[in-house]
Amino acid sequence: MSKHVVIIGGGFGGLSCAALLAKDGFKVTLIEKLDSLGGRARPWKVDGFTFDLGPSWYLMPEVFEHFFSLFDKKREDYYKLSQLDPYYKVFFSEKESALLTADEEKNAALFETFEKGGADKFKEYIEQSTYKYDVAMNDFLYKDYQHLSQFFNKRVMTEGLKIGVFKKLDKFVSSYVKDRRAKQILEYAMVFLGTHPEKAPAIYSIMSHVDLKLGVFFPEGGMAGAANGFATLCKELNVNLVTGQEVTHIETKEGTATHVHTNKKSYKADIVISAADYHHTESMLLDEKDRMYSSKYWEKRVVAPSMFIVYLGINRELKNLEHHNLYFTENWSEHFTTIFDTPSWPENPNFYLSCISKTDKTSAPEGAENVFLLVPTAPGLADDDQAREKYLEHVLNHVKKITGEDLTKDVLVKRVYSQRDFIEDYHAFKGTALGLSHTLMQTAIFRPTNESKKVKNLYYTGQYTHPGVGVPMVLIASEILAEKIQDVYG
Repeated sequence: MSKHVVIIGGGFGGLSCAALLAKDGFKVTLIEKLDSLGGRARPWKVDGFTFDLGPSWYLMPEVFEHFFSLFDKKREDYYKLSQLDPYYKVFFSEKESALLTADEEKNAALFETFEKGGADKFKEYIEQSTYKYDVAMNDFLYKDYQHLSQFFNKRVMTEGLKIGVFKKLDKFVSSYVKDRRAKQILEYAMVFLGTHPEKAPAIYSIMSHVDLKLGVFFPEGGMAGAANGFATLCKELNVNLVTGQEVTHIETKEGTATHVHTNKKSYKADIVISAADYHHTESMLLDEKDRMYSSKYWEKRVVAPSMFIVYLGINRELKNLEHHNLYFTENWSEHFTTIFDTPSWPENPNFYLSCISKTDKTSAPEGAENVFLLVPTAPGLADDDQAREKYLEHVLNHVKKITGEDLTKDVLVKRVYSQRDFIEDYHAFKGTALGLSHTLMQTAIFRPTNESKKVKNLYYTGQYTHPGVGVPMVLIASEILAEKIQDVYG
């Protein structure tokens, strides 16, 4: 008789793990607290608009293609994909902006305008980024690190030194380019990995290969459309997808998980996997005797940023915007300081703004634009209605000044989503949007383990575990875990 796996959480982590284990012959039940699947990547539909509530960048397409190939399937059987060009627009001030495109020569020429010799330095940087990416994919990302000896072995140490595991990204980038605009383009992705560029390991220079070489894509229906494709795969594999039930307790007996209890029902389990917030699972779903990590451990973690997000339906064309738009302040370290060192609402924030209606006309009524505005903020800030309204006004004025687009006019839809929403919807630790930051001491073996040391049949997947933050990384985490479970129980 097939062993019964109960998975907590219906985002990309839970859905991908459910599909993999169902393929391997396990009976799988997935339980999602919310009424729809997708986790952070679920849609919000209102008044003819369809917003992606969470992830909006589709990167590393080969990870998704590889995932579907494990089922002898093709990704296009579940959702279509289009490459964006330009990839994104960068605002450096109210007077200066630039486009990053699918044409590497144009990108190199842009870097030449930043500094003499910049084109050659850009190409050299992308070349090393490509090398690092290949090494990381082959030797690091798909590995299951459980012991220090697995990380500090000869192969890892040799390649690790080559790809900059032990160097800092900001200094590494500075060895190629000096102009702040060039540096910011090559370092900005660290924000979406939850890390200050000055503290991130240089291995993450692979992100320049990811966005500027592999390209930026958009799935039909947005990231929610991609998540729906994963849910469809699960249904084909007879996964029992349960929505609208919140897990309240993982019952154990003599070091073994026996039942998963929700606010509506109890599920007997042979194996339990949490794809929910790791801290919440440990601190709220398990009895104290079954927890691996103490409250002191969690308080010492470097938590990735939360986000101040505004969803706007604007009843006119926004001519100054592309699908993806970024603004980098002249002294962007001041913003990082408000996130990681002295938590406060940033006065002159960097921001990300997407306008998916530039690509997907079905995401907004005719003649209107679908806008997603994001400001990274420190986790744990006070997030009451008064603070929101005050900061919303500040941010929209800021966006108008930088982009020339007034997002306070012709507003059909408006919604703010921030710290308390991440906590309410996802039980996110301190309201983080991303989990744990990618510092050196929170990379690979130093991230929370995917296997409980206290409860022998309890496992974890998702952004807290290796390899970390981002949808492609979560898919890899689930593949690593599914292989482990198949080895133990298959």
